[in-house]
Amino acid sequence: MKIRFQIDYRTQWGQEICVCGSSEELGGWKESKPLILRPTTGETWEGEVETADTEISYKYLIRDQGNDFMAWEHGDNRHLRVDGKRFSEVKVRDSWRSANDPENTLSTSPFLQAFFNRTTKQYKVKYKDGQSYLRLQLNAPRIGKDYAFGVLGDIKSLGAWDEQKLVLMSDEDFPIWKVDIPVGNEQLPFEYKFVVYSLKQKKVVTWENANNRYFPLTDFSDTSKLHVHTVEKFDYPVGNWKAAGVAIPVFSLRSKTGTGVGEFSDIKLLVDWSVKTGMKLVQILPVNDTVATHTWIDSYPYAAISVHALHPIFADQQAIGKLKDIKLQKEVDAERKRLNKLPEVDYEAVMKVKSRFFKASFDENKAVLKSEAFKTFFQENEDWLVPYAAFSYLRDKHGTPDFTQWGELKQVTPEELKTLCSPKAKHYADIAVHYYIQYYLDQQLKEACAYARQHGVVLKGDIPIGIYRNSVDAWLQPRLFNMDCQAGAPPDDFSISGQNWGFPTYNWKEMALDGFKWWRHRMVNMSKYFDVFRIDHILGFFRIWEIPWEHVEGIMGRFNPALPVHRNEFSDWGLYFDEMRFCKPYIRQHMVYDIFGNHAQTVFADYLLEYAPGCYALRPEFNTQRKVKEHFDILLQEQPEQFDFYSWIRNNLYRLLSEVLFLEAPLSSGQAFNPRIGFHATYSYQELDEDTKRKLDELYIHFFYSRHNDFWRDSALSKLPMLKEATNMLICGEDLGMVPASVPGVMDELSILSLAIQRMPNDDREFWHPSDTPYLSVTCTGSHDMSTLREWWQEDTDKTQRFYNSILGQNGGAPYYCEPWLAKDIINQHMHSPSMWAIFPLQDLVAMDGQLRRVFPEEERINVPAIAQHYWKYRFHMTMEDLLLQEDFNGLLRQMIDQGGRHADY
Repeated sequence: MKIRFQIDYRTQWGQEICVCGSSEELGGWKESKPLILRPTTGETWEGEVETADTEISYKYLIRDQGNDFMAWEHGDNRHLRVDGKRFSEVKVRDSWRSANDPENTLSTSPFLQAFFNRTTKQYKVKYKDGQSYLRLQLNAPRIGKDYAFGVLGDIKSLGAWDEQKLVLMSDEDFPIWKVDIPVGNEQLPFEYKFVVYSLKQKKVVTWENANNRYFPLTDFSDTSKLHVHTVEKFDYPVGNWKAAGVAIPVFSLRSKTGTGVGEFSDIKLLVDWSVKTGMKLVQILPVNDTVATHTWIDSYPYAAISVHALHPIFADQQAIGKLKDIKLQKEVDAERKRLNKLPEVDYEAVMKVKSRFFKASFDENKAVLKSEAFKTFFQENEDWLVPYAAFSYLRDKHGTPDFTQWGELKQVTPEELKTLCSPKAKHYADIAVHYYIQYYLDQQLKEACAYARQHGVVLKGDIPIGIYRNSVDAWLQPRLFNMDCQAGAPPDDFSISGQNWGFPTYNWKEMALDGFKWWRHRMVNMSKYFDVFRIDHILGFFRIWEIPWEHVEGIMGRFNPALPVHRNEFSDWGLYFDEMRFCKPYIRQHMVYDIFGNHAQTVFADYLLEYAPGCYALRPEFNTQRKVKEHFDILLQEQPEQFDFYSWIRNNLYRLLSEVLFLEAPLSSGQAFNPRIGFHATYSYQELDEDTKRKLDELYIHFFYSRHNDFWRDSALSKLPMLKEATNMLICGEDLGMVPASVPGVMDELSILSLAIQRMPNDDREFWHPSDTPYLSVTCTGSHDMSTLREWWQEDTDKTQRFYNSILGQNGGAPYYCEPWLAKDIINQHMHSPSMWAIFPLQDLVAMDGQLRRVFPEEERINVPAIAQHYWKYRFHMTMEDLLLQEDFNGLLRQMIDQGGRHADY
């Protein structure tokens, strides 16, 4: 059979269009052996092959052999099935699928697995002899299961525009719709349109919005030739697809049967509520295991000891089964009921009772490990499960997750790991119990995910930008991480001294050597549970804020990668490079009195050395922030009653050490330097002459706002495409903070949704107006790192007054409290925004109801980023069961979603 390919595409000089596919004649998917098409008239490329295959898959690519450039078209493989007995030739007419089309997002997992998931039917055609046929194909995933696409036209074969004679299309190859229609030369040319047909109402409900489509004069005289024409888009008259979602951490969910914390089974209740209100998405925080110290500090969800293992706290004990030990089961039940009455999560008490249950349940049910279901789970997850269980065992054995203190096992070989986890080992039960817990966690989260999909709702997960320093991943593969550095963020509204998250940064060069295998594995594992995911701090894929180990505060960090300023470059800016003045802590006598007041003499005596009259340096034992921290950690342990005083002294010593204008760039041997972020606030800068200040300002602005634009774009494009290719999940990026100019373009190019938070815009405006948000975005009223809508309203009355007048368009003075009607107006603005998603913290939604919301808004806060060790213990104050019964509130929310155009069937 001959297959002739034809496609329109405007190439650059030296490029060629190729087809690569499953058949041998198309290269057998070998990129080096595709069918090279030839240019014909205009922008059309053609080529043909002879093949015995009647069913093939294929895809187009661009190649430029001179520059080793190659790019595949976007999307899944194309498929072609032909009755080889009926047709001896196929002429295929395609259009290039651009990677930059916003509608590409509609072919991602949430749409194909949940919103538009359908049971397809096999396509069968009875061809007439002596008749030519045209196969019309439409690439259109955006359609509900109760609808189908059809086609109408001005020829008899297409119903002559009569809706009663509609030609329905087959969904066999969904999201490609197809139909073979008889066409003769006498019917050409013709006009046609695609339509949406309601399978329930048995009628056409929507016509395409565009002008009639046109099929040109073509030779159909050869009846053994099948013509295949593919259209890439349906023009929807209802505009872009939009939906709404709710955001709340799993630990914050409350149900009547919980153990004082939200569990994976509670997600089903939230899904039920989402269905009732018209929500399509449930967004949660990371759910990986963070058990490191067995204290409340482990409540921090972004410090996972494994990027794969799930947190035991989310397991539903009752779903695992009651204990045979009746006395212990009664004790567990009593504690469960007590904890469930608490207003907040008591992390340590919850983990204590759950750990007792897991140990007893495992001891009673070890036979589960011999079941076929467990064997399948183990086989599919062995590569991460065994190291995780070993790590958890060694953590408890040594009383610390810091594997550098584990003696001979601070580094482990595959052989040592195998021996450690051998079923013959005496401690095997202490390892296998972690297999047991993870087996049930995996089962319960998968059930919640499947339940959500079945009800047209998807789960949105969260990927932290970093890994915990004392984690399985760092233990097994330290080469993948810069263990001598810490990830964080420069100063912002959350913290004037910046943030230090403590995570090691990624060694991207090492990760790239195996094609980012670690990341790909992480993505694939996450796709078992989620259809959408949020990249926490996506800016880290462009450049990460990296703090050397010797420093503590984020303000002492630098961007990595970066293009530091060479010492010879300073003269280009009209500056004399005075290394002592620019790069060493600038500490003068008057400063010490300014900062420390009555305690200045103590600081002079205990911490400083005078190297010139009135000029000081920190003593060698205190000349880095890390040394200062370690000194005061000991003092605070010995004298905890002096916490406030010692913390004040420590933090101001940090301030002295940060009195620098430039920081030496790593691996530069003192030849290159990075400007210290925010150096304008230092005494060092303020006490310079005005001319030097002006020149430093020019260098500073150039460095942080233009020098790296192309450099960071290239950095992101070497990593982010890999994340998209790994799975079909829809990707959202948290792009808040100091955003490089190249970020929006890269995210648009890769169809990664941006984040638009009204009171934290990415430009110089004070507030976003939701109507200004782009389509490929998620608009939100806030995040877990921010105060809730109600608390924010009371934080700065001047700011809320401006918001009240300029954004809400209200006259007069703003109410002191965020009244229910105000919350409703704000949420309504977001509902009507152009963004694909409007996602709201559950606390902000119930703010619309004066009877449902909490009395004190400060009790709704999830996290305070300025507090390094914050206790993540927020619980929603109502059970999900009770929330489901709030008919007035739920009805209001459903109405707002409908009116905002966020609840369409297609």
